[in-house]
Amino acid sequence: MTPIRAWFRIALWKRVLGGLALGLAFGLLWPSATDSVAILGDLFIRLIRMLVVPIVFVTIAAGVSSLGDPKRLGSVGGRTIGLFAVTTAIAVSVGIVVALLVEPGIGANLGGAEPRPLGEPKSTYDQLVGIVPTNLFEALAAGDMLAIIFFSLLLGIGTILAGDAGKPLAGLLQSASGVLFQMIRVVMEATPFGVFALTAGAIAANGLAVFTNIGLLALCVVLGSVIQIALVHSALVRGIAGMPLKFFFRGIVDALAVAFSTSSSSATLPVALRVARDNLGIAPAIASTVLPIGASIGKDGTAMYVGLLSVFSLQALGITPDAGMLVIIFLTAALAAFGTAPIPSASLFMLAAVLNAVGVTTEQAALIVGFILPFDRLLDMTRTVPSACANLAVTTTVAHWESDLDRSFRAKDAV
Repeated sequence: MTPIRAWFRIALWKRVLGGLALGLAFGLLWPSATDSVAILGDLFIRLIRMLVVPIVFVTIAAGVSSLGDPKRLGSVGGRTIGLFAVTTAIAVSVGIVVALLVEPGIGANLGGAEPRPLGEPKSTYDQLVGIVPTNLFEALAAGDMLAIIFFSLLLGIGTILAGDAGKPLAGLLQSASGVLFQMIRVVMEATPFGVFALTAGAIAANGLAVFTNIGLLALCVVLGSVIQIALVHSALVRGIAGMPLKFFFRGIVDALAVAFSTSSSSATLPVALRVARDNLGIAPAIASTVLPIGASIGKDGTAMYVGLLSVFSLQALGITPDAGMLVIIFLTAALAAFGTAPIPSASLFMLAAVLNAVGVTTEQAALIVGFILPFDRLLDMTRTVPSACANLAVTTTVAHWESDLDRSFRAKDAV
């Protein structure tokens, strides 16, 4: 057997985990050489981002048009948004509770931190109005996901309502979706190399300093992520969808590894679509509708982190939060998580909106961001994992409710 054949005979998730392990070792043992492999990570990120906008635009429209019945679209959409609202609310609560119990901000030395400009946060009005694009091509060029999702949903609905006149467009969308899916499969073969380079670069840049300089905060991020995945997502998958957890987590490991290495929910979307269809047995119509929406609003990791970091910030500033402040943090952090862009470190810059709601000045929030930002890459890698897991857990649950989940997994695995 040739080395190339032997390579492809290894399951992709095993190759991805191997790349992750090698990247960790390479970044720790030979950090000076990581620049020589950085091109692999950069090319992988560009390949992924190249696919994200067309995937969101085409797959949502194709998924909606394939549902056929507008009433079914309402069922899928309502259940999707409802589930993400529940998991986001729980995630914020987990972050707040972990911060209150561990108290990572007590004694934090902000004296050496350099304030970072935060920019002007968008008002709620601007965020809501911005969902409707005035120019589709500008939205596509800018990668404005909420605007793209809105137009794609409307295009899919219009295709259904057009009846026979819409069938040629529905066929074109299905064809384009199939082509994009095959492109995803080709690009995913580069995942082990991209994960290796990205992980090595992140570790070389920060070492394990994140665990020594802000160790308690890092511990809280890991703890909050584990709690959200082990309790909330597992309850959806096993308790509601009835899928064995071993089967689910083994099936999504590729997506979780890409989420960890890229720190981006949108970059994880192509992989999530592939594992949902190939590994979990989720019908294409459901996967193509729910996953792109989840990449924009399913931010469990962001919600957990913003709740955690808000309490951390108050503790570092010597402020003891009362019940009213915690309620405000809960509400504003949940809303902020829904509006956070699916890109690295975006959640850190949503912090000002939450802290301002409880009386912390913009200057103080900038100081907190300046304290965290040098170490945020590894923290961001960690908290992107529960966001990716939430997206796939919710999609699995919605597929079960809609009777669009392949039940043959029962014969393949048991808990």
